[in-house]
Amino acid sequence: MRLEIKQMETQGIFVLALTGRLVLGEEDLALRQRLTSLLDSGRNKMILNLKDVSDIDSAALGTLVLYAGRFREAGGKLVLLHLKDAQADLPDILKLNAVFETYDEEVDAVNSFFPERAVNHYDILEFVEEQERRR
Repeated sequence: MRLEIKQMETQGIFVLALTGRLVLGEEDLALRQRLTSLLDSGRNKMILNLKDVSDIDSAALGTLVLYAGRFREAGGKLVLLHLKDAQADLPDILKLNAVFETYDEEVDAVNSFFPERAVNHYDILEFVEEQERRR
């Protein structure tokens, strides 16, 4: 299955929804060309939605890592959405989790570009420790 790339924009963040296989060949080249085009036009905030990607090979992993660096160099970032849904080997997913910010919800991925929107997480352990210190 060929890789289909649908492009959307939300709040100034570009979202590429990928469908198909992300593997060496036409698919990898198509993604590289799209990402290069967006970077060349000054678009440096990117979310890659992998929900409908059926397979990711090592060449595609290399492309993702390469472009993560290019987006950082351009003053932006590239984040991954629905990585767990993509069909990749567990070690590969762990490598991507180490390099990328990954999200399960698009709203969280978009909000990651806006630090003022950071959600303060409630940590019960911190609460209990604070209560103990107050005693």
